[in-house]
Amino acid sequence: MLSTVKAEKFIPHWQRSLQEAITDPLELLTLLELPLELLEGARISARSFKLRVPRGFVANMEKKNPRDPLLLQVLPLLTEMEEVPRFIPDPLQEAVPHATPGLLHKYEGRILLTATGACAIHCRYCFRRHFPYEANNPSKKYWEEALAYIAEDPSIKEVILSGGDPLLMNDTQLADFIEPLEKIPHVTTLRFHTRVPIVLPERITPEWIHLLKNTRLQIVIVTHCNHPRECDEAVKAAMDLLRDANFTLLNQSVLLKDVNDTVETLRALSERLFEVGILPYYLHLLDPVKGSHHFEVSDETAIALMNDLVKTLPGYLVPKLVRETPGELSKTWIAF
Repeated sequence: MLSTVKAEKFIPHWQRSLQEAITDPLELLTLLELPLELLEGARISARSFKLRVPRGFVANMEKKNPRDPLLLQVLPLLTEMEEVPRFIPDPLQEAVPHATPGLLHKYEGRILLTATGACAIHCRYCFRRHFPYEANNPSKKYWEEALAYIAEDPSIKEVILSGGDPLLMNDTQLADFIEPLEKIPHVTTLRFHTRVPIVLPERITPEWIHLLKNTRLQIVIVTHCNHPRECDEAVKAAMDLLRDANFTLLNQSVLLKDVNDTVETLRALSERLFEVGILPYYLHLLDPVKGSHHFEVSDETAIALMNDLVKTLPGYLVPKLVRETPGELSKTWIAF
C-alpha cells in the first residue's frame, strides 16, 4: 500500500489531469445538466471515435446549453455516422507510405513528424480522427530513421512535431529527440503544433520550458484555439511562461459552423488571443473528414466573414484564411 501511495505522489499534475479527463458521455451530459436524450447518439458515435475532454475545458462550458460552442467541438453526435459525399477518412491523403513511419515531407524546407497518436482532447472535426497512428508513429524505435532522413537533406530547416499532440510526450522523450536533432547543423527551428496549452495548460511546466530554453533551436509554438472562451486565466498563465521564455507563439483555428462562424466571435477570438500573447496565424477551412460534415462553412460564407473581419481588426490580428489541398506545395490562401 505504501509503495502505491508513493508512486501516485510522483505523477506530474498534468498527467493526473490527463488521466482524469472525461471519457464517458453520460458523465459529460450529467455534469453539464444536459438532456439524456443525447446519450444514445453520443455512445454510438463514441464507439468509432472516443470522447475525451479535460475537466478544465469542460469548466468553461455553459451548463444546460446543448449548443455551447465548446461543447459542440467535443460531444459525439449521431450525425457523425452519416455517409456524406466528399467527406472521407483521409481527406489530406496522409495515410500513404512515407520515407520513415510518421514523417511527412509535404512542403519545402520543413518536415512534420506525427510524434504520438495521443491527444488531450478529441475534437470531433479532427482531420486525423481516422489516421492509422499505429503504423505512422515514429516513437523512439524510429527516431533514428527520421533523424537520418533529416540529416541527409540540407534543405530541411524546420522540424514540426505534430500528432496527436506532441506535448503529451514526456520530458525525457522530448529530450531524447532534441539532443540528436541539435547536432544537425542545417536545422534551425523546432515547431510544435499543439492544442495542449489551451485544453491542458498545466502541461506547461518550468521543467518543460527549461528543456526547450537550453536548446540552440528556435522554438515556435502553434496553438489551436477556436473560441475566445477557451482562453481562460489558466491558459493566460501558461502563455505568460512561454512568452517569458521568448518562444514565438502563433495560433491556428478551424472555421466551424455554430462554433465560431460569426464576425463577432472571430473578432473576440483574435482579441483574446492577443491579450494572452498569441498572434492569430491561420483560419482553416474545414478538412472534409468523414464524420465532420455538420461543421462545414461554405467558402462564400467564409469569404464574407473575412471581408467583414478586416474592417474591425488591425491587420496583425487578422488570420490568413486557408485550405489544405493534397499534393499542393503549400497551403492555399483563400482570397477575399
